Amino acid sequence: MSVIWGTGKVLTTAFWLLIITSLTITMPNPFDLLFKLAGGLLLLVHLIELIGYNASLRGRPHPMRDRLQILLFGLFHLNTFKRPLAEVHHA
Repeated sequence: MSVIWGTGKVLTTAFWLLIITSLTITMPNPFDLLFKLAGGLLLLVHLIELIGYNASLRGRPHPMRDRLQILLFGLFHLNTFKRPLAEVHHA
């Protein structure tokens, strides 16, 4: 399962590089607006995730690094958090 989360992080990084590239060079007309809109929407979603999970970051060793990774990767980083033993269910 960790392969899937790692692949998600790689694809998210590639997407952010695409967005940064579209901001630095001139793209064809429909793609320029679509990339900027998609990048803004993804940033908004990651900000909402950061606000939602801010309380769970307080006990972490490096909360600022976790906040930055949530802004970059979103749920792909949140999956790396260890769940308390009370939430772990055994089949």
